[in-house]
Amino acid sequence: MAAWEDAYWESTVGSGAPKSERTSGGYHRYVPDFLDGVALAVDGDLSRKVSTVERSIRTLNGPGADGLAGIARFLLRSEAIASSRIEGIAPSAQQVALAELGQSETVRGVSEQARLVANNMTVVREATTKLVEADAVTVEDVVELHRSLMPDEPRHHGLREVQNWIGVSRWTPIDAAFVPPDPARVPRLMSDLMNYLNGAAHSPLIQAAMVHAQFETIHPFTDGNGRVGRALIHTVLARRGLTEDAVLPISLVLATLSDKYVAGLSSFRHASPAGSLEASEAANAWLATFVGAAIVAVKQSELLVRQIEALRDEWMQRLTSHRIAIELRPTPRAGSATARLLAHLPEAPVVSATTLAQILGVSYPAASGALDELRQAGILTPKSIERGATAYIAREVLELVTFSERALASTQFDTLAAQPNRPVPVRPQRG
Repeated sequence: MAAWEDAYWESTVGSGAPKSERTSGGYHRYVPDFLDGVALAVDGDLSRKVSTVERSIRTLNGPGADGLAGIARFLLRSEAIASSRIEGIAPSAQQVALAELGQSETVRGVSEQARLVANNMTVVREATTKLVEADAVTVEDVVELHRSLMPDEPRHHGLREVQNWIGVSRWTPIDAAFVPPDPARVPRLMSDLMNYLNGAAHSPLIQAAMVHAQFETIHPFTDGNGRVGRALIHTVLARRGLTEDAVLPISLVLATLSDKYVAGLSSFRHASPAGSLEASEAANAWLATFVGAAIVAVKQSELLVRQIEALRDEWMQRLTSHRIAIELRPTPRAGSATARLLAHLPEAPVVSATTLAQILGVSYPAASGALDELRQAGILTPKSIERGATAYIAREVLELVTFSERALASTQFDTLAAQPNRPVPVRPQRG
C-alpha cells in the first residue's frame, strides 16, 4: 500500500551552508502504489463532468481545428521558455515566429532568447510526436524525451540514482515540502507507470491526470520533471485520440492555478491500501483539480476557435473588397495559392515566399503572388529579414496568440480581472 516511510539523512555538507542545513536527521519520503491494474472508483458527478469535457475536446478537433493546432503550438511556448531556462523572459510571438522561420532560412535581428524558444518548440514537438506514434511507450522513451528537453544538462540525464526532494533547501530533505520515493524504487515504479500509460483502463482525461500525478510523485529525474510531466499529458490525450489536431493547454492552466495544483497533488499522495475507499477519495481530489483545469482549457480554446473563424471571415471580406476594386472575381479560385495561404495563416503567421512555396508545393512566383495579394488586401505586413529577402506577417494572428497566452496566465483567465502571474509577452499596442 502507499505509505510514508522513515529515512535518515546523513549530511556531508561542510561550511558554506547555514548550520540548520548541515544537520543530519530523519525525514519522511513517499512510497506510492503501483497504478497498473489498480481499481479506481471515480465519483459520479466527476465522471459526468469528464464525459462532457471529453465531448467538448473532440469537438475542438472538428472544423477550425487546423487553426487552433497552430495557435496552441504558440501557446505552448511557455514549455519551451522553461526548457531554455530563460529567467523571467518571454519573447514575443513575432520574435519566436521569425526564429522558427530562421530555422530554414536566414533571418536577421532575432533575439537569442527567441531562437532558444523556437528550437525547444521543435524539440518538444518532435519528441512528443515520437511518443504518440509508438506502439508502446517505454521507460527508455521517457528518458529520451527528458534528454531532448534538457540537451545541455547531461548530469541530469537518466533515471535518478540519488534522493531528491521538493522544497527550498538545496542541502537537505529534512522539512522538505515533499520527498519522492527512494531511488532504488524508481525503475519498477516507472515500468508500472508505462504499463498503465499503454493501457486503457480509464477514460483519456482520467488516464492523463493519473499519469501526470504518478510521474510527478515518482519524480524520476534530478531535474526537469515538470517539463516531462506536462509533455506526458499531451502524449496520453493524443495517443487516446482525444486531441488529434488541437493541443489542449491544460498544463498552462495548471501552471496558473499553482496553489490548487500543489494541493491536488498533495491529496493524491495518500497513505491507504490500493483500491480502498480512502485511496479513491484521494485520487478523486486530484482528478477534480485536473478536470477543472481541462474545463478552463476547453473554454479558452473554444474562444480561440471563434476568434480565428471571425478573423478568417474578416480577411475574406478584405480580400473580396480588394479583388472587386481591381476588377477580379470576388473570391480566389479554390485550390489557388492565395486561397490556400489564407487558410494556412493561423498556423504559419510569419512566412516568406521561399518557405511558402515549400509548404504549399507551388512555384516561387505563385507563392510571391499570393503573399503580395494578401499584402495589398491589408492582411499581411511585409518585413525585411535579410538583404533582398522579405517575410510577411499576419499581425492579427500574433496578437491573438499574445492576448490568449496572457489570459491563460491570469488566475481569472481575464487580464481585466487579474494580471498574468507568470512571464508572458507584453500586451500588443493597438492603434
